[in-house]
Amino acid sequence: MKVAAFFDMDKTLITKNGAKTWMMREYRLGHLGVGHLVRGTFHLLLNHFGIVNIEHAMRQAISTLKGLTEEEVIRATEEWFAEDMVPHAAPGAQAAVDGHKKQGHLTVLHTSSSPYASKCAVEHFGLDDFLCSTFEVVDGKLTGDFVPPLCYGEGKVGYAKEYAEREQIDLSASYFYTDSFTDLPMLLAVGHPMIVQPDPRLKREAERRGWPIVDWT
Repeated sequence: MKVAAFFDMDKTLITKNGAKTWMMREYRLGHLGVGHLVRGTFHLLLNHFGIVNIEHAMRQAISTLKGLTEEEVIRATEEWFAEDMVPHAAPGAQAAVDGHKKQGHLTVLHTSSSPYASKCAVEHFGLDDFLCSTFEVVDGKLTGDFVPPLCYGEGKVGYAKEYAEREQIDLSASYFYTDSFTDLPMLLAVGHPMIVQPDPRLKREAERRGWPIVDWT
């Protein structure tokens, strides 16, 4: 059986929240109005405290992409990632990824973000694979919806279990790196939960359980 190291992206591999940086960029470019920006920021705040309906929030976010072709979204995502995310890669992230690769571990991005952002992160950090949410595409254009389930919360565990079975990975010997309390189900699903610059609730939970807290700053 293989060992995998799963990595969250936002505020883990990258020190910024991807959704927030995307919204701010779209606002600067005139693609988002003030209303969308305010609602999006409010949803991010609720998510931080774990009280948001994530499916509703995701649909709100993806709705701004409705009607765009995949090619347009890919191009915009690549520009956004290079300009707004790469400069904020966590200083210790690459060393952690490389360390697992040297041990022969499979390195996998595990994020609620889009496949377009995930591909950018995989290429930048030299990861082996990714698990993420999927945006619905019909006739080459985004519909403004996602394909359930989201790769979030308990959904992340489902994605990981399916992947582990397919790739013959032993989750009990595997690692998961994250900053967020919303990833608690996935942290409990692996043998080596790794906490990176945690939010307050995850910090308390990690300290209570004796989980390692690593500093990538």
